[in-house]
Amino acid sequence: MTDTMQVFDRAAVRAHRERSAARWPDHDFLKREVATRLLDRLRDVNRDFASALDLGCHGGTLAELLPSIGKVERLVQCDVAPAMARRASTAGWPALAADEEALPFAPRSFDLALSVLNLHWVNDLPGSLLQLNRCLKPDGLFLGALLGGESLHELRVALMEAELELTGGLSPRISPFAEVRDCGGLLQRAGFALPVVDQDEITVTYADPFSLLRELRGMAETNAVRERRRGLASRALFARMAEVYAERFARPDGRIPITFQVLYLTAWAPHETQQQPLRPGSAKTRLAEALNTVEKPAGDKANPGTKAGS
Repeated sequence: MTDTMQVFDRAAVRAHRERSAARWPDHDFLKREVATRLLDRLRDVNRDFASALDLGCHGGTLAELLPSIGKVERLVQCDVAPAMARRASTAGWPALAADEEALPFAPRSFDLALSVLNLHWVNDLPGSLLQLNRCLKPDGLFLGALLGGESLHELRVALMEAELELTGGLSPRISPFAEVRDCGGLLQRAGFALPVVDQDEITVTYADPFSLLRELRGMAETNAVRERRRGLASRALFARMAEVYAERFARPDGRIPITFQVLYLTAWAPHETQQQPLRPGSAKTRLAEALNTVEKPAGDKANPGTKAGS
């Protein structure tokens, strides 16, 4: 047990995945698109990997795409939902049910760890990253993609305005997501070396907000915040939400957009062969020489007799 703040109801996360497993291929478009973009980053790495982990494999989407780049010899898939793991095992690689917050793998088990649209559901992201680091062999690579803080902002705005108007208050209806500015520090805190974080936005349109809500349910991306309001929301709330959504965001053709901000994390398990920052003061060439200019002590004026602006 840890003193980490419990933001998410992990039992609800698992239940949502279990519910979505049966029809996962009907709703895996976002996972497939982000997995493709993540594997493009892996393709640029000039190395092959004997063993890899797919953390949060859902229905095995990444495993279906991985053979196309030919860099991984063996893949182990795992997901918090047993039904998802069973579906993923049909992709030709072994799969097991395992919790991202308590990984069952021995230290230095993998050369590569991948995670696509999964880590935004863990309560202790630094702790999960630390466990991933321990699972990697020295100089092993971690590539991850998770939803960022700007995701679903259209839906968030519409729900907030509708709920304030109808009830005078707010309840957590959309999960909080990581911010891009924090992720590099989280990777360093977990002991990774050479961290890089970049972002991307994917915008999808739907005929109406109710089609969007059905899609989020199918993707197992519905609300799992512990402090969420239990029970069914009123029809009036969702009806007003749909009106606000259309008023604020509808496109000329009447379709409504939803934005997914995706954060891509790249980092390496430490190894002595990796590049290291130089010690302060250890440079052998002065900056002035590199710039072909004259170095002056701090406080000296270039021309004491010249007036400002002349």
